[in-house]
Amino acid sequence: MRGSRREKLEALDAITDFDHLEWQDCSDEWQASFRPAGKGDYFAWPLLSDLMPWQHSGSQFKRTWPICSDPKVLEKRWKALITSTDQAEALKETRDRKIYSKPSPLPDIDDDVKPIDQLPPDEAAPRIERYSFRSFDRQWIFADTRLGDYLRPVIWGAHSDRQIYLTSTFSLPLGVGPALTACSAIPDLHHFSGRGAKDTVPLYRSADATEANILPGLLDILAEKYQQPVGPEDFLAYLYGLLAQPAFTARFFSELESHEIRVPITKDLALFNKVRQIGARLLWLHTYGERYVPDGEIEGHIPPGSARCIQAVPNHPSGYPVSYEFDERTKTLHVGDGEFSPVFPEVFQFEVSGLKVVQSWLNYRMLKGAGRKSSPLDEIRPDRWTGQSTTELLEMLWVLESTVNANPEREELLESVVSAACFEEIELPEVPESMRKPPKVRPQRQMGLTGSS
Repeated sequence: MRGSRREKLEALDAITDFDHLEWQDCSDEWQASFRPAGKGDYFAWPLLSDLMPWQHSGSQFKRTWPICSDPKVLEKRWKALITSTDQAEALKETRDRKIYSKPSPLPDIDDDVKPIDQLPPDEAAPRIERYSFRSFDRQWIFADTRLGDYLRPVIWGAHSDRQIYLTSTFSLPLGVGPALTACSAIPDLHHFSGRGAKDTVPLYRSADATEANILPGLLDILAEKYQQPVGPEDFLAYLYGLLAQPAFTARFFSELESHEIRVPITKDLALFNKVRQIGARLLWLHTYGERYVPDGEIEGHIPPGSARCIQAVPNHPSGYPVSYEFDERTKTLHVGDGEFSPVFPEVFQFEVSGLKVVQSWLNYRMLKGAGRKSSPLDEIRPDRWTGQSTTELLEMLWVLESTVNANPEREELLESVVSAACFEEIELPEVPESMRKPPKVRPQRQMGLTGSS
């Protein structure tokens, strides 16, 4: 049952024998979850985890200091690590990472690396890469297995400038907001909403984008039905247009208690194309212009929304923001001494299953930062608010505003899709077991990662 700990204990205390229990039938399928079998149209649709069979955990460092919103701060932390008189404490040693560890490097990374305790004090910092830290929050990391316990080399091995990742939650109930979000950089274990497990779904299983992580035969079935080609990116855009919205989780709140995200795939060509089109635009926005770039748009460029910086945040140490507040009446977001307006309440309160996106983004960038401190290196923080910080804040606000504005149309399309004929699970091929397994890690990959040093 759902509810607080107290409510659950009270319900248990009320049980005196088996007659007081409400029993429900479970599925008799051999590999089905040990949960009550769902009833209704929703449970006839295919599972997202079958349509995109390979799910994996995102990267997990087991320490916080190798992640930061400012790459220059990462360089300072590296310098402090290799010159520290107590490198073990600075690293924050764990069972799997010691200062004398020499783990296998990530794919396409120079394998001639030395353990940390053997590095000279002038050793250059490892490669720094963009990182999808939380939904809509891009930060930077060291791409170095000496500094992270579980960076998931298999994910890095399939990364490229065509890769895109969906993240959701398959083991916990979904809350308010979209059922999934997207990113183009390597995602964190807890990317979706600050909690996670095996919840990252890549579009491609290979860095050359020749092997899609899509149920074999599905795209052929759709192409035959629609009488038009359907590529992996077309299907992903359709998925995103339908599921990456709060109307989906609200409409199927009860069904989603089963932890099963199911997809209504329309049999109507016109509906498919409408959903695909709006989903592609959202993927372009949610990857900050790096994927699905429409004709006439500039890659990496986000079209301005309503919000403007009407009072700059001071870019000197004494003016670094300590806190922020939102004035709903004037639609003004105060960041330290800076002001951004108009910011609509729906944007400031935008939520992904409990993660308040704007507030989380700002919390990590205030003077003291957010999250647990794992090492003295965490105390090395940005000392000034930069113009890039303002740009990235505005871009996030614009992306969320465009997303909110598109919700009514997407809700109408969702209603049209579920009211018409959709493919049922039994109409689609079974998932080959090999598709559920991670691909083999290749020693080299063609990449389009953006680095900084």
